[in-house]
Amino acid sequence: MEPDKLMEGISKEMSVALKAMGKAKTAEEKLMYSEIVKNLSESLGVFLGLMSEMSYMEDDDGPIPF
Repeated sequence: MEPDKLMEGISKEMSVALKAMGKAKTAEEKLMYSEIVKNLSESLGVFLGLMSEMSYMEDDDGPIPF
């Protein structure tokens, strides 16, 4: 999967979960959605960290393109 599409998909899922959390009526529902948002945020952070590391990797011809 392309990096841009992956980041976009995670961001959309976070937005959906945040909206659902705002509409949740019980504490259990809010907790469930907050855990979803936390997991998606961590996933996005890991992905961005890997992209950042890859951008600094170089071969003989310069930076490695994505």
